[in-house]
Amino acid sequence: MNSLLRTVTGPLSVTAVQGPVLAHEHLALDLSRPTDRTASLTAGHAIAVAGELAALRERFGLSLVVELTCRGMGRDPAALIRISQEAGVAVVAGTGWYHDAFHPPEVEDASVEELANRLVEEVESGMGTGGPSPGVIGEVGSHGDLPGEAEMRTLTAAAHAAVTTGLSLATHAQLGRGGLAQLDVLTAAGLEPCRISIGHQDLLDAPAIHRELAAAGAYVAFDTVGKERYQSDATRLRLLLALLEAGHADRALLSCDISRHGYLLDEGGHGYGHLFRSFLPDLRAAGADDALIDLLTRRNPLRFLTGGDGRERQPFQARTTVALQENGLAGREASP
Repeated sequence: MNSLLRTVTGPLSVTAVQGPVLAHEHLALDLSRPTDRTASLTAGHAIAVAGELAALRERFGLSLVVELTCRGMGRDPAALIRISQEAGVAVVAGTGWYHDAFHPPEVEDASVEELANRLVEEVESGMGTGGPSPGVIGEVGSHGDLPGEAEMRTLTAAAHAAVTTGLSLATHAQLGRGGLAQLDVLTAAGLEPCRISIGHQDLLDAPAIHRELAAAGAYVAFDTVGKERYQSDATRLRLLLALLEAGHADRALLSCDISRHGYLLDEGGHGYGHLFRSFLPDLRAAGADDALIDLLTRRNPLRFLTGGDGRERQPFQARTTVALQENGLAGREASP
């Protein structure tokens, strides 16, 4: 288990992170295409991004952001350093390859070994010339129930690099699908489940899959909080409560996955703070206490990042209250 985090401004002791962590965000990226020009957070948005993070630090104690913009996603290490310094919030940067629609040319003819070596070199030498070192592998992706051929190579290479470097690994599972297949690929390559976070599971209304991932030891990321166009927060809360009640509070991660400038508060979006302003109060109304909130928002992401395999059992039973009824949760059975 690592005691230091690799942040874009240098090593940071785990004990220095006293406030909440956003476990899956983007601060600088460019996924824009001819059919979608708004999927970007460029230099022109950096002031707004830093301002939001600074406000969250002041109001909620935000201490750390896990920034999962990897190769081929318009990653900007210099921007991450500036945003971190201006906001006063630590940032852990990622590396790896997103799903195959966004693979850069370097993936096309490369072997698993060549791809893994490229990631290891980046972790050891930094991103670009004199850039900071990544502190996590991710978000490495697939976009269906089973990874495609190129995605198999990038996922396997990412797992090998994680094993070699000691970093943990976060995935992108398109609309939550394919998480079990991702876990099979990554563990077959030698990576322990406790160092794997399966992404976007709040978009998949399948509590049984969430329980299976958590029981295997992987982290289950409810990381698109506030993206109502994809899934309602009421459904997200129901799915999270089901996982908590099943005894897997220590395997849940929370975040908002801000991935386009229209989500910023400055442009009328819900912003990075939606988790703290809206979702966590609803979770508290459902019965979560301070210890559980701290587990979900600080201790879990730190344990994930550092590769700790210890479990933290946190008993939880949702209370049937007016707040639950207002969220449409009371009396509802979890989907199979």
